[in-house]
Amino acid sequence: MKNEKKLIVITALLCLLPMAIGFMLWDRLPDRVPTHFGMDGTANGWSSKPAAVFGLPLFMTVMHLLCVFATMYDPKNRNLSRRINVLVLWLMPAVSLIVLGSVYAKAAGFDIDITKITLVFIGLMFVVIGNYLPKCRQNYTIGIKLPWTLADEDNWNRTHRLAGGLWIAGGLLIAAAGFAGKSLFLPLFFAAIMLMTGIPVIYSFLLYRKKSGE
Repeated sequence: MKNEKKLIVITALLCLLPMAIGFMLWDRLPDRVPTHFGMDGTANGWSSKPAAVFGLPLFMTVMHLLCVFATMYDPKNRNLSRRINVLVLWLMPAVSLIVLGSVYAKAAGFDIDITKITLVFIGLMFVVIGNYLPKCRQNYTIGIKLPWTLADEDNWNRTHRLAGGLWIAGGLLIAAAGFAGKSLFLPLFFAAIMLMTGIPVIYSFLLYRKKSGE
């Protein structure tokens, strides 16, 4: 528990680190910082400089702590392996550093392709999660939480074994979409999302129906 508390503090501080990055870039940032972008990389949402530099890291930190404590107090937390808990601890800090660092760099005038960075990061994140899904035992926080997967351990295990490979494939497809032309990355992205979500849900439901019929 002592080590867990240290990791929670360290990862929360990493979520807040973009505050320091934004403060160092303060003079280079415009008064209105673009904080939302379309799929083509064009800014379509803005925030004030203080809200972007101080508010967004705080929001990321709150989300991080909510995810961590929801996992810690999951009634089936004992089913979660050490690796899954470590993944939960480090996922949001990585999101905070990559996403907010990219936002500040773009606002400060650095020549970066925010669409490519975002898609590659999301794709790699799904690859990592896909690697862990088959090892994920029944719980109420992480995984494909459907009534029939939560009610049947065999359904849960078989669904997550299938989903693990699909999430790795989908993640690689999303990462590849970052390097595709503008006419291709949207179809690739949505095809990957359908692959990762649609097939496991249908598969688990068919397993449920088959078992119910028996």
